[in-house]
Amino acid sequence: MKKPLNALAIIGLILGALLGMAGTFVSLSNLRSIFWAIDGVGLIVATALLTLKYFRAQNDLVAAGFLVYCIGEAVMLTGTANTLEASIPSFAAGTALWSAGLMLTSIPRTFASWTRLAGIAASILFAITAAEIFWGSPITPLGSPLPHFAYPVLVLTFIGWITALIKES
Repeated sequence: MKKPLNALAIIGLILGALLGMAGTFVSLSNLRSIFWAIDGVGLIVATALLTLKYFRAQNDLVAAGFLVYCIGEAVMLTGTANTLEASIPSFAAGTALWSAGLMLTSIPRTFASWTRLAGIAASILFAITAAEIFWGSPITPLGSPLPHFAYPVLVLTFIGWITALIKES
């Protein structure tokens, strides 16, 4: 039973990484919304499965991190069909939760050091993004330098999680 669930989590993480990044580069808002919707659902499924996996393994901090990340992704998904400007509130809340979730998954020594470092770096970058938005800056999901440069670090964290799942299988 572990292998099919790991495979499903890997697929969700890959969809999230690929379509999330692709959505930042397409100019058509409808296509971007579709990419980000599939990305969001894939990551919600993946992190929900990872929550259960690490909870069952009694690794509560990592499980909580995946759960918080999952909630953040769900919050973010609510703004996906909006214009970029209309999505700012859900984006701010989602990035704040991403930040907390990434930090929770990165503190314990569950994953490789490089994965944990990427997770901590992404957590800090998304915390800064969320704080700036909550402070009043109208930063959209396509803002630069942040969150633009935070996404590749997030994807690197996903690659670390995928690597851990593959090694386990």
